[in-house]
Amino acid sequence: MNKATWPVSDVRRWLEPGPVLLVSSHWQGKNNIMALGWHTIMEFSPSLVGCMLSAGNHSFDMVLHSEECVLNLPTEALADTVAQIGNCSGAQVDKFDYFGLTPEPGVKVRAPTIAECYASFECRLYDDSLVSDYNFFIFEVVEARVCREPSWPATLHYAGGGQFRGDGPLHDLSRWFTKVS
Repeated sequence: MNKATWPVSDVRRWLEPGPVLLVSSHWQGKNNIMALGWHTIMEFSPSLVGCMLSAGNHSFDMVLHSEECVLNLPTEALADTVAQIGNCSGAQVDKFDYFGLTPEPGVKVRAPTIAECYASFECRLYDDSLVSDYNFFIFEVVEARVCREPSWPATLHYAGGGQFRGDGPLHDLSRWFTKVS
């Protein structure tokens, strides 16, 4: 292997933790959705998932106050929608309505699931000790619903700069990225 120097600010391209998720939340009678690329499995039993939600996102306060959310797993078929969801604010837009997504009631949480997603993992806040310093939430998955077919869906993986990898070709969705990084 012939390695070259790489900017440390761009290691996410190589170390992204897994598929992009759509985080749905509910607080004070309103629903929201945000795109999330920073999460990690932390424990198997109880099922704990760590997620970094930027304090600048509208969803941050909704999740912090409601202490719950749903981690929805979109497939490549929703690539354009995922990119656009990540580049608008739920403070101004009802994302379910605007993007034509279907909210379905959660089984164990008030936050809705997204019908068009392959899987939905209902979560309750398990530990918020890292939120104030690192915006890092630790959730316990309390309900999981997953489609049975296909057994391995084509998911999206964020590589930075508006580019997504899938289980095949690169998806360059930078045209949807209007926020300044």
